Amino acid sequence: MAKKAMSSIELLKTWILPPEATLGSSVRAKRILLEIRARLPIDSRKSLELDAVELTLAMPAEEKAEFKAASAIVTIVLQDIERLPIIPHEIEDILSIKASERHRWLGDGRLPSAGTRTVNLRGRAKKITFHVYDPKVVVDLLDRGSADLWREEDAATKVENRRRAAHKAKLARSLKQASTVKPERTADAATKLRGWDDFDIDGLLR
Repeated sequence: MAKKAMSSIELLKTWILPPEATLGSSVRAKRILLEIRARLPIDSRKSLELDAVELTLAMPAEEKAEFKAASAIVTIVLQDIERLPIIPHEIEDILSIKASERHRWLGDGRLPSAGTRTVNLRGRAKKITFHVYDPKVVVDLLDRGSADLWREEDAATKVENRRRAAHKAKLARSLKQASTVKPERTADAATKLRGWDDFDIDGLLR
């Protein structure tokens, strides 16, 4: 009985994820949890849980050695967690942008890439490669409100492109109409001249 009661006592330790690490993103907080779990021994991974921005490591009292080792790993990983590269889903959540916007701004150079990463996903035979982003760069973009500014620029460009397209279409229609009208006017002029010749033959101009 005493042994059972003792085994029910848990060893607990908590860590608070700093805002500099999560950047206000629950998606990134969950990613940090997964990154830390991946470095823990397999038997200890499920012992680490996340609630909002609080990490909790909980183990039975008889697993004191395992708890101590896991606790040390979590502490070490968290020391540099702010430098963990940001992946696509995270930057979309942090900057409140759509995937289409991320692709467009990455393609035109406004959203700088910090390189690529290739991983295997569960249930997929092929590897996938995606861009990652420097947390410092993302913080700067967030502070400057770059996403909102880029949306305004894109909207203005879209309006200008539509205006140019409309002008080009109007010009094309005008040229087409002009090319069909000219032959008719020439024919009319020729008809009128022949009429004057006939009028002259009759001697009415003498």
